[in-house]
Amino acid sequence: MSAAWIFAGLVLLLLGAEVMIRGAVAMARRARISPHVIGLTVIAFGTSAPELFVSLKAALHGSPGIAIGNVVGSNIANILLMIGTVGVVTPFVCRGAPLRRDGLVLVLATVLFVAAGIHGVIERWHAVLMLAMLVGYLLYCYREERRAGPESLHAKEVAEFDQLPTSMWRSVAYTLGGLIAVIAGARLLVDGAIMVARIAGISETVIGITVVAVGTSLPELATTVVAAMRRHSDVALGNIIGSNIFNTLGILGVVALVSPLPIPPEIMSADLWIMAAVTVAFVALAIRLPAFNRPWAIVFFMTYVLFITNQFLPAGAWAAAFDIAAN
Repeated sequence: MSAAWIFAGLVLLLLGAEVMIRGAVAMARRARISPHVIGLTVIAFGTSAPELFVSLKAALHGSPGIAIGNVVGSNIANILLMIGTVGVVTPFVCRGAPLRRDGLVLVLATVLFVAAGIHGVIERWHAVLMLAMLVGYLLYCYREERRAGPESLHAKEVAEFDQLPTSMWRSVAYTLGGLIAVIAGARLLVDGAIMVARIAGISETVIGITVVAVGTSLPELATTVVAAMRRHSDVALGNIIGSNIFNTLGILGVVALVSPLPIPPEIMSADLWIMAAVTVAFVALAIRLPAFNRPWAIVFFMTYVLFITNQFLPAGAWAAAFDIAAN
């Protein structure tokens, strides 16, 4: 039964987010809202809605391992899994000033997350700081991208969405129906994940970092695949970086504002530092490399496989292996 709840939750999250985004984009277009604003807000929120509602549900349920693990695991999956799977088919070309700008913001957001983690709890004042940083980033992006016109990164993001609802009432129905599906999917996924953790004797943190994180990353994966297959590498990479910024500042900020989030020791011992290392390495490579081609995609994918494998090994197993190899 618990596995069925997880599957149903994942389906509702994926389909609900897709329907909600299309409805919201159509509503925004009919309201003559700037494509820059739509890309920065509607699409950013829509693709991260599964992570937001899952983490919020988990936090209110008293499961911080799933709430924090979902964000950490999603950030890692967005980088390693997306580059590792999509990059095998088509390379991600690294270019453009927005990549450097957004990459720097992502690194700063990650540093803020790590600092809060060292504190032990993401307090409400941390949440206010995160949300203020997110709002400042969005306002700065809007100002910069208005100068770029239709060729701006977030305007291109909006152009990726076609076959939108053709009337206002359909747009509203899509948005509300998708939102309801996402909320219902979050409830099923969290409840199912908690039951699986208890039955299998696995910590909720591990379930959050693996099953829940990959599931809530499906909307980002779908939009990244579409953009990459259309050879819109700047949109694909921008989607990955923007999603991680929204996960770190927006989701943690909103959830911690509602309920302060204690950081599970499991995450502080390794996973948070792995996320930080992966993020910094990804941004540095994206700035320096001309493209993430197939060899790099394979490296990213194998790194993700090792990361997931490590989650299910006994505590300290990898450290013992490294000690044996060193001796």
